[in-house]
Formats: sequence, C-alpha cells, structure tokens
Amino acid sequence: MLTFMIGGIIFILLSAFAGTYIAYKGPTIADRIVALNMISTKVIVIIVLVAVVTEQGTYVNVALVYAMIGFLTTIAATKYLLRGRLD
Repeated sequence: MLTFMIGGIIFILLSAFAGTYIAYKGPTIADRIVALNMISTKVIVIIVLVAVVTEQGTYVNVALVYAMIGFLTTIAATKYLLRGRLD
C-alpha cells in the first residue's frame, strides 16, 4: 500500500509539472488561471497523501488552508480578468 501511495504522489507531481507548462505557455489568460487552479488542486492532493503516508493529521489542516487560499486566488484572478479591477 505504501508503494502504491508513493507511486501516486510521483504521478501527480509529474502531472503538476505538465500543468506548469500550460500555465506558462497557455494560449489565453483564462487557460493559465485554470492551469494554476489545477496545480493548486494537485498540490492539495499530494499534501493529503503525504499526511496519510506519514500518519500526521496536521498536514490535512495545512491542505485545507491551502485549498481556501487557492480558491480565493482563483476567484480574485477571474474577477480581475472579467472586470479589470478587484472591487
């Protein structure tokens, strides 16, 4: 089971690096925002898998805070993209 989880972490990490390319070279700003949101989600999954592997429950709290920050960042970036301001 441990080998399976470590393999999953490595696979998710590699796919997050693929998303980094899209975030850098995306054809539009909206594609870049979605790619950054995808990377944020994958990092959250990696943190939770590390919490399961190491049996440290506090990592789940870190993942929840990171999820909230990622969500707010996505909303702010989208609002800025649509309106040109954040108010």
